[in-house]
Amino acid sequence: MSHDTVVFSARKIVTMNPSRPVATHVAVREGRIVAVGSLDEIGPLGGGKVDDRFKDKVLLPGFVEGHSHIMEGMMWSLPYVGAFDRRAPDGKVVQGVPTIDAIVERLQQAERAMTDPEAPLFAWGFDPLHIGSISLTRQDLDRVSTTRPIMVVHASFHISNVNSLVMQRAELDRTTNISGVVMGKDGEPSGEVQGIAARFRVFRVLGTNPLSGNLTAEDVNRYASSCCVQGVTTVTDLHNDLADLTVEVYRAASRRADFAVRLVPAMASVSHSPEAGVAKIKALQASNNDKLHYGIVKLVVDGSIQGFTARLRWPGYHNGAPNGLWYIAPEELPGIVAAYHAAGIQMHIHTNGDEATEVALDAVEAAQIATPMPDHRHTLQHCQMADAAQFRRMKTLGMCVNLFANHVYYWGDSHYDLTMGPERANRLDATGTALRLGVPFAIHSDAPVTPLSPLFTAWCAVNRVTSSGRVLGKETEALTVQQALNAITIDAAYTLKLDHMVGSIETGKYADFVVLDADPLEVAPEAIKDINVWGTVVGGTVREAPRA
Repeated sequence: MSHDTVVFSARKIVTMNPSRPVATHVAVREGRIVAVGSLDEIGPLGGGKVDDRFKDKVLLPGFVEGHSHIMEGMMWSLPYVGAFDRRAPDGKVVQGVPTIDAIVERLQQAERAMTDPEAPLFAWGFDPLHIGSISLTRQDLDRVSTTRPIMVVHASFHISNVNSLVMQRAELDRTTNISGVVMGKDGEPSGEVQGIAARFRVFRVLGTNPLSGNLTAEDVNRYASSCCVQGVTTVTDLHNDLADLTVEVYRAASRRADFAVRLVPAMASVSHSPEAGVAKIKALQASNNDKLHYGIVKLVVDGSIQGFTARLRWPGYHNGAPNGLWYIAPEELPGIVAAYHAAGIQMHIHTNGDEATEVALDAVEAAQIATPMPDHRHTLQHCQMADAAQFRRMKTLGMCVNLFANHVYYWGDSHYDLTMGPERANRLDATGTALRLGVPFAIHSDAPVTPLSPLFTAWCAVNRVTSSGRVLGKETEALTVQQALNAITIDAAYTLKLDHMVGSIETGKYADFVVLDADPLEVAPEAIKDINVWGTVVGGTVREAPRA
């Protein structure tokens, strides 16, 4: 072993490698793992400086976040108006604002700090279901300003609220024949806009879209910092137009020696025709490096369940709300799926409602019949309402699923009472069903929709506790701690076709670790989310997480 080898020691190393599940030392050279075991086992290989800085810590494979977005970096430049506390990229905790008055006050503070009187004010994180189903109306936002455009993006990122000025400029009123304009009790538009058509008109009059604006190096740095704070070493940006500017920003970031995360962008299918999309992805793959991995496409079939824009099978929403929105028309989906499948490009397909899941399964089945493809690993993302029959189809079709475990905590009560009802809510994000039926699965945060925190996501999947303390389907759908850790490491890597590079601590893989103050397998399952993340190691380079 050459002199540039470093041997990290730890109180315990949990490897996620079944053939060697635990160790105390890991040798690293040229950014990769040379050997794992005890010091006695590694020592005879010769050479190598022992680094004892983690001797009292626990190492796991760096967490793999298989569904998150660069908006986690972008949004933190804007005011946060969610009901729950959130940890920012600098490690500080930002307090939640759980009432309309508190939201308005935070927006007023932000508005007073702005120097350009005509610049739009954007904020993010709002969800009416977390404040007693009380809507944020245009009249509320008019209390902030009647002369400045204001938009508040919901936590789901599928819905926005705007003030009266924006509604007037967009010419959205009671006579407007456009879907997605929500009416208030007075019969006039409430200021809430849903779906693509209505929000596109709003973005046009605002002159910018905060969800897909020009990406900056600072945005990417904030994203990487958030990853370090939470122990993530491989992260997705799972829906991006991948404009030339974005591609250049990602290229530059990934070539920096201090860039402490591996980035997996997914091209948004809506941004290109299938033919152009195939060509773009294949061209981008030529620029892949050890910290940048192109090669997947994201399809969004429906909206969000808690926003009542997901597509549900009969009998629909529990409270009788109208069915949701198709973001890709069911008759168009098979052609899009067939084109990417035939080109050998892995698809990650957003389906929240079970009707959307059904049409996606039909499309993949038709594509597989037309062009049999071994090991395609097409992955359904969210897939929150799937029943056992749909999971059996996934297994037959060779598909994966990435389940939104955080929903159990954040919206489980609303699903129980309003959207799904008790029976369907108990199988929400059915990790137990996936496990029993042999469907490869991961769990995710969809950050910034919910916090980027794999330990919290694992806690949700293990305990299945809602924010009110209700327990949903724990007997049938809960994971063990070991299974949940698999789902945020090696199994998540599998859904991204990166399990040969990351996801476990074993010889030949990238030297990517998360450094913890405690072992998740030793603490009480209820305490997993509270384990402190000291920092990360990416390619052998140590990065301590910023502290509050």
